[in-house]
Amino acid sequence: MDTRLARHFAACNNAILPGDRIAFAIGPTQVGWVRPEVAQALARLPGVTVATGGITLAADAAGTLPAIGRALAEQGFCRWRNEAFDVRASGDGPVLATVDRGVVPALGVLAAGAHMNGLVQRPDGPHLWVARRAADKALDPGKLDHLVAGGVPAGMTPRETLVKEAAEEAGIPAALARTAVETGTISYAMERPEGLRRDRLVCYDLVLPAAFEPVATDGEVDSFELWPVARVFERVRDTDDFKFNVNLVLIALFQRLGLA
Repeated sequence: MDTRLARHFAACNNAILPGDRIAFAIGPTQVGWVRPEVAQALARLPGVTVATGGITLAADAAGTLPAIGRALAEQGFCRWRNEAFDVRASGDGPVLATVDRGVVPALGVLAAGAHMNGLVQRPDGPHLWVARRAADKALDPGKLDHLVAGGVPAGMTPRETLVKEAAEEAGIPAALARTAVETGTISYAMERPEGLRRDRLVCYDLVLPAAFEPVATDGEVDSFELWPVARVFERVRDTDDFKFNVNLVLIALFQRLGLA
């Protein structure tokens, strides 16, 4: 792979684990990694014990994790998003608890996302719908993005999330969104300003009618543009204009198309 593309994978896998982080478990099952200062804050909360192996929330106290997350947010360790995410030890493992989305990086727990390439087949070659994130987004404002992407909320599957986000972010009818083809999963562990991102992205391709035009309906996207895939390839290769994890999903698309 071209080193100019490979650098995006290196950037998204810059976390060294455990490093100075401490294991965080629910009962006997490790679910995350926390910094020492977060571990100290957790140790002061009910249901949490400190042992040589790390910080443990008792299994029968797993239901208190949302309140624990609120306490961490109030102490300035994370930002409250008011959106619950499932907590699992592995991508396909059982749900052990829920926690607010904004708390996920502070605890270093796994998070799932759904990302979709919106493709249009034209006589001059494949094109891709490119979104520009709104300037008031808390994370990566103004960056280029997929047509549809979003974190998987508690109780939902990646495909259900994709259909929901497709309607909310781009005005794509559910019947059309459901025809998206799953293409694979991408995982990484990344140190970010908001904390440790251990993300698992389920990726999809959706071929859209040539006449379809996305509509930004929820305010998260500033605008959409339809670009030739070759132009997207050059932008990913030569710049950091796309949101950090979007680059990885696009590179996988380029590989399927024989560009990378």
